Amino acid sequence: MLELPLAFQIGTFVVLGLVLLFDLLLVVKRPHEPSMKEAGLWVSFYVGLALVFAAIMFAVTGPEFGGQFVAGWVTEYSLSIDNLFVFIIIMARFSVPRKYQQEVLMVGIIIALILRGIFILLGAALISNFSWIFYIFGAFLLWTAYHQAKDSGEEEEDKENKLITKLRGVLPMSEHYDGNKIRTVVNGKKVFTPMLIVFITIGLTDLLFAVDSIPAIFGLTESAFIVFTANLFALMGLRQLYFLLGGLMTRLVFLKHALSIILAFIGVKLILHAMHENELPFINGGQHIEWAPVIPTFASLGFIVATIVVAVIASLLSPAGKRAKLDAELAADAERARTGGPEH
Repeated sequence: MLELPLAFQIGTFVVLGLVLLFDLLLVVKRPHEPSMKEAGLWVSFYVGLALVFAAIMFAVTGPEFGGQFVAGWVTEYSLSIDNLFVFIIIMARFSVPRKYQQEVLMVGIIIALILRGIFILLGAALISNFSWIFYIFGAFLLWTAYHQAKDSGEEEEDKENKLITKLRGVLPMSEHYDGNKIRTVVNGKKVFTPMLIVFITIGLTDLLFAVDSIPAIFGLTESAFIVFTANLFALMGLRQLYFLLGGLMTRLVFLKHALSIILAFIGVKLILHAMHENELPFINGGQHIEWAPVIPTFASLGFIVATIVVAVIASLLSPAGKRAKLDAELAADAERARTGGPEH
């Protein structure tokens, strides 16, 4: 198990906490839709920050644990990019003004950090006391990979419409947004704005993502510190990435399939690890299964990176990806025509 100096861990969280606080204050004080240049600079900054931290991890802890961080970060970053597809759907479904989408995303990231922190603490406690939990994590990831591979996302709209109907029937709610406020006054009465529904939907979505992603990264490392920092670096810059990628997101038609392959790979890796460390009395008489291979960290990292690269290239070159690009351009032109912006 990885042992890191306590001062190093505390220092890491203090520095990253200050960076996130600065980012949050920037959004609250100046809500706006960032330009491509601004979003690109922020994404580059956060990716560079993650790479610098990876170099520090290699220097402080050695290549094994440095590699675990990089593999965990790449995996979580890929899953976070997949999350953006759902965020785009949520923003469109609830017609969130683009000026306030940064704030919605920032709230979503904070909720995600809190939920993932809870899941990480629970996961680390279970792993340290019950090695057989890897069997459950592995089986869960295989089940998740299967459902992700066959999910077309066609039912998303119906699910969200049901949520809107239910909440509007329970809570007094205005028809329109009032800036970034959750509550407003209509005809002398205090009511909620649709922003509340957006925050609730983002929170529930983050909960589902945490349930999927935390077992995945525990398949790459048993260090709670590495798990949390990999999640933190994956989520930082996600808000700016949302605006930077824009229409490109719809072109990554094979990303979900790539992620299902990665989740299945990590699920198999977890089950093999559980077999190698087996202590369950009804499996191999409670003895370790020595023939079960242990997949090295750098082999995992290579597989994950190669799978993502192949999926991105295939998506951009495929007819489906090109059709998605054309559809995104037509939708953007229609939106500009509706709002009076310049034509594409």
